[in-house]
Amino acid sequence: MQDLAGKRIVLGLTGGIACYKSAYLCRLLVKAGAMVQVVMTQAAAQFITPVTMQALSGRAIYDSQWDARAPDNMAHIRLSREADAIVLAPCSADFIARLAHGRADELLSLTCLARPIERVPLLIAPAMNREMWAHPGTQRNLAQVRADGAIVLDVGAGPQACGEEGDGRMLEPEELLEDIVAHFQPKRLTGQRVLVTAGPTFEAIDPVRGITNHSSGKMGFAIARAAHEAGAQVTLVAGPVHLPTPRGVRRVDVISARDMLAACTAAADAADVFVATAAVADWRPLHTSAHKIKKDGSGRANALELTENPDILHTLAQSVRARSGQLFCVGFAAESDNLATHAKAKRERKGVPLLVGNIGPQTFGQDDNSLLLVDARTTRELPRAPKLALARELIAEIAARLPASRLPA
Repeated sequence: MQDLAGKRIVLGLTGGIACYKSAYLCRLLVKAGAMVQVVMTQAAAQFITPVTMQALSGRAIYDSQWDARAPDNMAHIRLSREADAIVLAPCSADFIARLAHGRADELLSLTCLARPIERVPLLIAPAMNREMWAHPGTQRNLAQVRADGAIVLDVGAGPQACGEEGDGRMLEPEELLEDIVAHFQPKRLTGQRVLVTAGPTFEAIDPVRGITNHSSGKMGFAIARAAHEAGAQVTLVAGPVHLPTPRGVRRVDVISARDMLAACTAAADAADVFVATAAVADWRPLHTSAHKIKKDGSGRANALELTENPDILHTLAQSVRARSGQLFCVGFAAESDNLATHAKAKRERKGVPLLVGNIGPQTFGQDDNSLLLVDARTTRELPRAPKLALARELIAEIAARLPASRLPA
């Protein structure tokens, strides 16, 4: 997906060993469709060469306020006016101090100071030693640049180039890309609290076997990411899947349907929207053996008796908060055939205002999907597309159905 198609990004590099990550970040931004113009300080050029960044961005690098390519020798004006965003990655402690004090004695700080604040956001990815990060002067400067309108991204924790370990590492390029993409997404759910379930459940038969399904969790994780991008506070209750947690999302890992119900019940009181994407096992063994069940030669599993699992969606949809309109519930139906018929029946049976249907065998484990949106009056198909693109469309649909009083002006 080219999430940044047509966006003009000024990528500013300041002095720090994290410049090696900036090369890959530049590559990711270009692959996402952005037009990247790199601006480097003299200190940055001690860590990575302008030739490298020019090769990756496809554009000549700017590194001097006296660059004669600008007809009026005002490169800082042209660069800042043409940008959709300025991203400083890495942003050193020294450069943060420059920003806090409004310094403008070289091209990158000039460009940041000259940007139209109301139109061109400044995103800062700090990178420094743990003691420098924790120093009161740095934290004071960060508070000032935030107050001046900059967006300060998180830092990572772990081993540092100096040999120490702690906070202050620049985020990884993939994390930075996710934050940059999120910045440009419409903030349709600002102030909303969204609860999402994702993945399968696993119902143990014995210590080594269980009942589960083919759900990969990708659709639910995409919805959690899209809700966060839209400005919501998101809790993701995930069955047993191996997927990275979306940026900014609180994750609760569970195994069985009863575990998932308990986690959802605990989180529902603080939620405004519930999206039940998980493929919850309908059945579980009535009794779980403490030891592996051995074959006895009969050709039958005589010890396996099934009982129905709790219905998580129906339980939350019939809660006091859902019935009073405080909790907007969205269900999912993974079917194998007759999608529209089964989805309509399931929506009525569950008692939810919106149900999303898909054909399970065509989506499990895939990176794309197609969806059928079913409400009390209509059905609408979302054609096959990447799951994140569909998730963003679904979030827009949900936002459109919430009472206007609950949404940002």
